[in-house]
Amino acid sequence: MSAYDERPWLEFYDGFVDPNFTAPDITYVDLLEESFSDFANRAALHFMGTTLTFKEMDMYSRKFATFLKEIGCGPGDVVGINLPNTPQFLIAHMGTLRAGCITNGVSPLLTLKEMTYQLNDCGAKVLVTLDAIFEQRLRKIHDKIPRLSHIVATGIADFLPWTKRTLGKLLKKVPTGKVIPLPDKTVLNFQGLLDKYPSKPPEAKIKPEDTCLIQYTGGTTGLPKGTELTHKNMVTTILQVKQWFDDARGEDIYLSGFPFFHIAGLSTGMNAMATGNTQILIPDPRNTKHMCEEFARYLPTGLNNVPSLYQMLMENPMFKTLEFSRVKACMSGAAPFAVESLKALEEIVGEGKVIEVYGMTETSPLMTMNPYKGLKKIGSVGVPIQNTRIKLVDLDTGTKEVPIGEEGEIICRGPQVMKGYYGKPEETAHALREFQGEKWLYTGDVARMDKDGYFYIVDRTKDMLNVGGYKVFSREVEEALYEHPAIEFCAIIGMPNPDRPGSEHVKAVIQLMKNQKDKDKGDLENKIIAYCRENMAPYKVPKVIEFVDELPLTPVGKVDKKSLK
Repeated sequence: MSAYDERPWLEFYDGFVDPNFTAPDITYVDLLEESFSDFANRAALHFMGTTLTFKEMDMYSRKFATFLKEIGCGPGDVVGINLPNTPQFLIAHMGTLRAGCITNGVSPLLTLKEMTYQLNDCGAKVLVTLDAIFEQRLRKIHDKIPRLSHIVATGIADFLPWTKRTLGKLLKKVPTGKVIPLPDKTVLNFQGLLDKYPSKPPEAKIKPEDTCLIQYTGGTTGLPKGTELTHKNMVTTILQVKQWFDDARGEDIYLSGFPFFHIAGLSTGMNAMATGNTQILIPDPRNTKHMCEEFARYLPTGLNNVPSLYQMLMENPMFKTLEFSRVKACMSGAAPFAVESLKALEEIVGEGKVIEVYGMTETSPLMTMNPYKGLKKIGSVGVPIQNTRIKLVDLDTGTKEVPIGEEGEIICRGPQVMKGYYGKPEETAHALREFQGEKWLYTGDVARMDKDGYFYIVDRTKDMLNVGGYKVFSREVEEALYEHPAIEFCAIIGMPNPDRPGSEHVKAVIQLMKNQKDKDKGDLENKIIAYCRENMAPYKVPKVIEFVDELPLTPVGKVDKKSLK
């Protein structure tokens, strides 16, 4: 038996966590129905001063499900939701699932080409979108999406009180757009739809193994892939998290800047709706002032953000004045959290409250978490969660386990692992491969495991550099750079070495602290390189340093290395 099969991490599980937990054989809609019944009068969400109860969300989502049934949508049909975090997103999402259909989150930040590709790739029949996106994009590409039959347009402020909605439009604080008929589509108004249809849709027959979501990956290379996640996948991850944090139903308030079109945000939103917990919707996570004001108003018990957003919050003086006594945990995921920044956050929110997690779209999304009450190791993404097996295999062949303490590619097995990539059998076969007679998900992430079974993410295999035959892990160099007092954000990428084909130079792209931006860049470059030579092996020292005003971020808040490359 290998070190991974012995599961040393079980010693560090909190006592209330069952390592072999198995979710009941139910659908996500079953969880929703229980929540709507048990917490009808509890606030389901707060959105810019508007509060909707679970009873209201139940009614609205039933109406949307009725609409889908009336136009002939049923099991297997895909509904795209092209919205920021608004009540309409959750209403359409829950209504879609209650009709037996599949939800596909479509980022509002996609280009015309990207949007056309995704909607055609998943075969969406219905799209719910903002009026501003309708005017700016849908009118230009509608004839390039032949399977899309219905477009439902809504305004970002449609659920706000009349006065606030009107003032927002007059002062141009709310983006709006003109919605017109299209020759090849049926164009509808979201509010008109809710007024027209009754809240009694025909009952849909849904099975746990049916596809619940098609979530698109970021597409590190090539075109994005639609990840098929089943109802069983989502029920599993929701109940794993509930048990991991020893949560009671109907007692918590979540504040998250993760967008719903990303699996981290959607799973948080689905979790809240399925467990009777309240959520605070943030349509623009870069507006940290609004996030701080919502925090002060509703006093959440849990936060869930990408590290860069926590960093932006800490730069807002208001954040440090907030009352964090009710906060149980600040989850951080989707990107590495620099150790120094994590420590700084804990000085504000409370020691031991920051919980780093690791996962990906293909695992619905969680694989590891630091214990809620037990031992947390700063810099680690924790231990495998319930009923989840993880191993590290050699980077060259992927067929041999690596010893404790050595870097290897993460492979995973568990009830939260995806069904596959939609319509892409070859891509699915490459990701879900045989290892020792079983099918495992090959993640493309590089990590090491310590003797206690805690995992430390080292890099993406695609971000690993080859410098004269040496492997350079970009995260390792970035962690060292983050300790330099002049550096706020940084990213390591590889540049082809023209003198040695197949080899690369290390390049550091650096965003300086505000108090350093007027300093002499040549002098700063020399000091940073001197610091690197003192703190890392020669082949890891950046050959090129580029200073930028701001590092490009993905819509989720990760550093966009694809753009940098």
